[in-house]
Amino acid sequence: MKNSIRILRAEKNWTQEDLAGAIGVSRQTINAIEKEKFDPSLPTAFRISRLFGKPIEDIFRFEG
Repeated sequence: MKNSIRILRAEKNWTQEDLAGAIGVSRQTINAIEKEKFDPSLPTAFRISRLFGKPIEDIFRFEG
């Protein structure tokens, strides 16, 4: 699944650690999501969506 987390995080000058702490996951999880090696759980995707104030569909894109 494609995502724009790295771009959104950079716009706020947040580190992976900052984002991870804000949504309650590890920095390694953020790294894996950004590199598209791991798809977040639905609750994690909702937390990311709320934090950035954007719909999930604007952050995550399924490309089958």
